[in-house]
Amino acid sequence: MKNIDNLDQLIKMALAEDIGDGDHSTLACIPPDAVNAAKMVAKADGIICGTEVGERVFKIVDNSLIVKIVTPDGTRVSKGDLIMTIEGHAGSILTAERTALNFMQRLSGIATETNRLVGMLEGLDTKLLDTRKTTPNMRLLEKYAVHCGGGMNHRIGLYDMVMLKDNHIDFAGGIVPAIDRTRNYLKAKGKDLRIEIEVRNLDELQTVLEHGGVDRIMLDNFDTDTLREAVRRIDHRFETEASGGITEQTLRAYAETGVDFISVGALTHHIKSLDISLVKK
Repeated sequence: MKNIDNLDQLIKMALAEDIGDGDHSTLACIPPDAVNAAKMVAKADGIICGTEVGERVFKIVDNSLIVKIVTPDGTRVSKGDLIMTIEGHAGSILTAERTALNFMQRLSGIATETNRLVGMLEGLDTKLLDTRKTTPNMRLLEKYAVHCGGGMNHRIGLYDMVMLKDNHIDFAGGIVPAIDRTRNYLKAKGKDLRIEIEVRNLDELQTVLEHGGVDRIMLDNFDTDTLREAVRRIDHRFETEASGGITEQTLRAYAETGVDFISVGALTHHIKSLDISLVKK
């Protein structure tokens, strides 16, 4: 997994939050020299994600633990399937258990939901995107989970793509000045970033089509009929993205308009964790 230093820092913060001045439940009843083995199993059907994170949690708590990943990330599992085994000091296993599960259950939940929605687009060319609506400090992991579920990552943050949303446009004084200032800024800074602009209606879309200067147009809160007309007018001159208020009930209808991408914030901010448990082996 990328950015291992940042991952370790995140895990250490999570462990410090949980352990505090000691795991007194374990310290009280588990002899320090006790050795045991545990297994992590799926309690529900889904897509597994976060096994490397779980492994790092156990290793940071106790580097002598022997951790074996049985089911790699991106694998579909059924209830009862074995995911991971852990052997070594019993106290270390118990101390690391909840933090490892917290990471893995949430990431697996994101991967599972993403995979379910991607399945609804089968046979169509539209791709499913995530957004920046992520848990603070968990963004890279949550976007990794979207990828494991078969979705695509939008920009990672504010730094790797220009997104001119409604407030940028309004504060800049309109679509044309927002685009022109952005292009001048990128040229002056020597930055080669793609530019996406949000439009709220067909009039704003027409302004963008006449002016140009962008790579992708986000069609925000369009109904399906208006979206279909917008895609027709754009006619592949720019990438197209639909966003805003799209649910699983309407997802396929939006995709059938021919839009290139659909972004769904709920992929990362409205997720039910996948049920996973750790038991004595």
